[in-house]
Formats: sequence, structure tokens, C-alpha cells
Amino acid sequence: MKTLGIDIGGSAIKGAPVDLKTGWLLAERLRIEIPKIATPAATAKIVAQIAQHFKWHGPVGIGFPGVIHGSRILTSANLHPKFVGCDGVKLFAAATGCRVALTNDAAAAALAEMRYGAGRGFQGKALLLTLGTGIGSALVFRGSVVPCELGHLPMRGRDAERFVSALARKRRGLSWEEWGVELGGYVRMLEHILWPELIIIGGGVSAKSRRFFRFVKPRARMVPAKLRNEAGIVGAAAWAAEPLA
Repeated sequence: MKTLGIDIGGSAIKGAPVDLKTGWLLAERLRIEIPKIATPAATAKIVAQIAQHFKWHGPVGIGFPGVIHGSRILTSANLHPKFVGCDGVKLFAAATGCRVALTNDAAAAALAEMRYGAGRGFQGKALLLTLGTGIGSALVFRGSVVPCELGHLPMRGRDAERFVSALARKRRGLSWEEWGVELGGYVRMLEHILWPELIIIGGGVSAKSRRFFRFVKPRARMVPAKLRNEAGIVGAAAWAAEPLA
């Protein structure tokens, strides 16, 4: 089965058709930057542009960086506040003319990594963190993915992602070692609560894991995402094929 996967991030929207048997992209992904204050309508136009680029008329899976309950978006920390309370499925289906399935972006990445990537075949408790504009998070146990919002846990009186996201490293001018040490403190806090056996680090920064992994020093085994920055696309596509999606 083939499905179009679209990953909405804090700075760009990426999409590509996906072969759900292999998890491979069937075409080069299209990446379109998001204007800083893109409204839901403007974002939907970009999503439609991606569908049109691939001449797509089938099912579309979309990962969104916020809490999703059914078809409704409940939070939008790094995107326009008008997304809060929005019916995302209705919004994106109207824009694309396609059947749309909507899920949290980190949950999509976790689904992809456990099915096709770094967690394939693992049946224990795994924690996936996507480090980008913010921090996406999902917990997986025996194949069941639970979206979390662990990037918003308090750290020095603010959301943790303000200090240890990939964007925060650049904004604060931290070296890889400095950032890795701070990220390690955050990861150990999560380990005290969740006790994962495997930690998967995703997002574009996962391609540079050798530069900071040795400074994190987690208790659990920690690995970079195998699908790297494509995990959200692949997982969103897979979600669109789920029976309950």
C-alpha cells in the first residue's frame, strides 16, 4: 500500500509518498518552509501544495506538533495559536480533497522507528525524543505508541524544550559538549519517571549523534533514529493506514 505522509514541523512542512511495506520514500521528499506566523489556513495551503506536487488523490497521513484528540488539535506551542481547538482533519481534508488521518508528530516518528527503524523487533519499553524546534516525545511498549508532551516538563521554571531542543542549542550558542551535558540532565529526569529500556533520538540532529551522544550518559541504551528526519513522514503515512486512524 502507498500513502502520502506529511510532517508538519515548527519551521517547515515535509512530505513524500511512502511504501508501507518497506517504509521507503517513493519519491524525493518535498520540503517547504513555514512563514513565522502561518495561520491554519496558510498551513493548509502548504499541505495542499505538497499533495498537488505529487499529484496525490489517495489517503494522506499528517503528523502535527501538538496534542491531538480524535480530529481536534488541542495545543500548538510552536505554531500559530489559532490551531488550538481546530478540527485538523476537516481543515486538511478540505485543502487536499483527500481522506486525512491526523496524529501527533512524535507519535508518528515513533511508529516509523518501531516498525521500520531503530526499534524494529524491540518489544520492551522505548522512549523516542525528536529534537528540533521543540522536543517531541512518545513512549512505546510492545508496539503500542503513546504520544507524550515531555518537552513541556518544567526545567528552571520554563519548558524543558526552551533549554535542550536543537533550536535552543543554536539560540544559546552552546557547544555540542555543553548541550549534551544539559540534554543528559533532562534525559535522566525522564528516566527516573519512565524507566525506558531503549531511548531513540530523532530529528535532524540525530545525524550528528557522534558529536553529543557521549556527553548525555543515560542509564538506558540510547541510539539515533535510523530514519532520521524522514521518520515523521513515514510514520504519518503508516498512521493513515491504521484501522482506527
